Formats: sequence, C-alpha cells, structure tokens
Amino acid sequence: MTPEQIAALPYRPCVGVMLVNAAGRVFVGQRIDWPEPAWQMPQGGVDPGEDPRAAALRELEEETGVTPDLVSVEAETAGWIPYDLPPEVVPKRWGGRYRGQEQKWFLMRFEGRDDQVRIETAEPEFSRWTWSDPGDLLNNIVAFKREVYARVLDEFGDRL
Repeated sequence: MTPEQIAALPYRPCVGVMLVNAAGRVFVGQRIDWPEPAWQMPQGGVDPGEDPRAAALRELEEETGVTPDLVSVEAETAGWIPYDLPPEVVPKRWGGRYRGQEQKWFLMRFEGRDDQVRIETAEPEFSRWTWSDPGDLLNNIVAFKREVYARVLDEFGDRL
C-alpha cells in the first residue's frame, strides 16, 4: 500500500484497559503473536453499537479471564487517542481496512486474586503476564504504541 492509500484509511475504534492491582502495579501481557518482546495492556475493538465501557469490560474478560465483578472502573480518558500502525503492518492487520486504532482507555482497579487472572482463554492473546511498575511500561512495549501509553499514564498517573 502507498503512503497515500494508508493515510486515507480510517482508524479502528478500540478500547484499552489499564488494570491496576492494590499495590499500584499495572497488568501487562506479552503478545503471543509478536516475535520480539511486546508487552501491552488489554485492548480490543469496539463492536458496532457497543458502549465503550462495555467493550472494555468484555475485552478484559476475553483477554485475561478477569470478570467484571473483579474490577471497579475508576476513570476513562477524556478523549480518544489514535495511533498509526507501521506502514508494513497495515496490509496484514484487519485486512488492510484501518491505518491504526483510535482508543478510549479505562482505568480499572483489580479486586481479585492473581489466580483469577487466566490468560489461557478461548483465543489467547498473551503468552505470559506480569504486574509491572508504571514507570517501566514505556520501555517494554512496541515503539508505535509508546505515545499512546505516555498519554494514558499522564491521564491516570495520579490514581495509580
């Protein structure tokens, strides 16, 4: 795809979850489909007509096994945060229909136990997971998502 074709594509509506435990550490999972280290917080697409908060709770459960009764939703980003995929990835992701994603992020407090996190889901996204220090998030994710994570940390940082 040419740069002009990519620039003409829309963003995919998406939600993200910053799941924080009682110690103020953030859930991150290693992507199962990425060859190099690529840790990320849970995220996923918003279905047509779906409320973003409902989508965030659904995605959290689909990716981590954490059910809505184990979290409290504490905040959401003021707006939607876009990011572009690397040009070489665009034709391979989502059938080349999107240039990247536009995300609404939710801060959720985990009120469960670690053994209630189950990444071995029907369609696994992560090969392993850990609770990360918020200060380490930006160093351990793929480069094209760093600006998004920096903005999420700016908005939620005082609540961690």
